Amino acid sequence: MSAWVAGVDGCPAGWLVVLWDRSGASAPSARIVASFADVVALPEDPQVIAIDMPIGLPERTGIGGRQPDVAARGKLGPRQSSVFAVPSRRAVMAGDYAAACAAALETSDPPRKISKQAWHLFPRIREIDAVMTPAMQRRVYECHPEVAFWAMNAKQPLAEPKKVKSRPHPAGLALRRNLLVARGFSEAFLAETCFRLSAAGADDFLDACACAWTAGRILEGTADTFPPEPPLDSKGLRQEIKA
Repeated sequence: MSAWVAGVDGCPAGWLVVLWDRSGASAPSARIVASFADVVALPEDPQVIAIDMPIGLPERTGIGGRQPDVAARGKLGPRQSSVFAVPSRRAVMAGDYAAACAAALETSDPPRKISKQAWHLFPRIREIDAVMTPAMQRRVYECHPEVAFWAMNAKQPLAEPKKVKSRPHPAGLALRRNLLVARGFSEAFLAETCFRLSAAGADDFLDACACAWTAGRILEGTADTFPPEPPLDSKGLRQEIKA
């Protein structure tokens, strides 16, 4: 009997999904879908979906963002900048960059604006937040690929980044492929699965695979949770990162 899980990472064309049958009855597969609604409605009906995007938004933030951001970042050493500081719900819901910065300043201690890089993620965060409920968190979980790779790597930060100056870093990508192979993905699947560069990069695919590995750990009850006792946001959503 199949036991599908899904790892999801945002990509230029939408959402890159890696589906992994933890029973081994079916081979893993990868596809790009247009919306988060498409992710939730995948025909394989994955039991767990682990997505690299914030779920649960605070009313105010301290240094480093939400509690899960701070807790997960503390494990990553030189890779800690990969976990960005999620600002307040007001900032994420703002209609333009200036308004988002103003809201972030008013709802952070010490006051802090947001980066343009973070601002470009807000439409995706809003897309998820619009449909997420506490009940959905029995199936859909926030994760982070770099934290997943940390867990794969005997809970040690990776020595190589996946990108250098915004370009793919071959040594970093190879390190992550090797970790995925050691955790059950076939070399053929990792080598043969590719998308148009305008649709998804090689790092997006490896990140989605890492998220699928985390989804498998969630299904098995072995995943780490950051922080161990997650706070709830104003919608009752747990603010946590799984790995």
